[in-house]
Amino acid sequence: MRPPSSKHDHATASWLDDRRLRDRRDGGRLHGAAHRRLPRPCDDHPAQGPASGVRAGQGVARRRLRLGLGGQGRGRRPRRDARRADHLDRTAGRPRRRRHVRGGPGRGHGHQAGPAPGGGEPAINPVPRRMMAEHIAAIGGHGDVVVEISVEHGEELARRTWNPRLGILGGLSILGTTGIVVPYSCSAWIDSIRRGVDVAIAAGRTHVAGCTGSTSERVAAELYGLPDDALLDMGDFAGAVLKYLRRHPVPRLTIAGGVGKLSKLADGHLDLHSGRSQVNLGLLAGLVAAPELAERIRGANTALHALRLAEEAGEPLGDLVAERAHATAAGVLRGAPVEVDVVVIDRAGTIVGRHG
Repeated sequence: MRPPSSKHDHATASWLDDRRLRDRRDGGRLHGAAHRRLPRPCDDHPAQGPASGVRAGQGVARRRLRLGLGGQGRGRRPRRDARRADHLDRTAGRPRRRRHVRGGPGRGHGHQAGPAPGGGEPAINPVPRRMMAEHIAAIGGHGDVVVEISVEHGEELARRTWNPRLGILGGLSILGTTGIVVPYSCSAWIDSIRRGVDVAIAAGRTHVAGCTGSTSERVAAELYGLPDDALLDMGDFAGAVLKYLRRHPVPRLTIAGGVGKLSKLADGHLDLHSGRSQVNLGLLAGLVAAPELAERIRGANTALHALRLAEEAGEPLGDLVAERAHATAAGVLRGAPVEVDVVVIDRAGTIVGRHG
């Protein structure tokens, strides 16, 4: 199997190879699996050639899919002991289909408790993993699939991030909860927050929610039955929401977000972006009563790691973070007629703390 030639220098390289494997069910006969490749992004027409895939009852095809982010990732042969995910049960005589996700050059691995899977697993968030699984399933056919993710210059770029501190080594992590990246300027985002408040007031809403992301927005909408025009796309700009509501009050405000973002609000930060504020593990340690637990939290990897340590010890750290974040919000509102409650969630969208 040859990688794309240099004249097809596309940002995302993907190709598929059907190989001939032994069919143990038919007396060890070898069946020729038709070779095919998927059209590359630069191809004008689909590839011509023999029929693709393997007919039912013929061979078990092993497919390898390589994805390069930012360039043409170079893959290595999959290790025999590569960790396997999403095993499918054997049904109706068909072989069990397995999907192997492994990291190519420039893609990080998780080695500590934190935002990425540990134990050397590829640092890929659940939503990107699910998207890969859905696209693989859409390809169809039988047999195993190996997915390799590589990031051009990822190891070098990762040194400029918090990845090493977060236990992600060897490159960049693959993040995201929607698969969509929206470019924006800070001023445009803040202006959209203000227009969102104006629309909610014009629609007669008495309860709005400022959410840090899509997961917290879903949780707030389900928890309180809020319509779309009551959901403010707050993102990192908690200060913009609070200051505008101070001048244009709505009777009730819910602030919903992950424990990491809201622990920054609890620490008095109004801009929750990672480039402008950091999680204060010392603050989190000071919220718990047990000295031994406080010391463990000071050495935690992330706010979520600190939360898990507190949960194991029976300490309601999520509620304590919500209470401190509520105090920060009340201080910014300066007595405006806005009743505030705070909802803290984990990465899965489970509510881990509330106040107000």
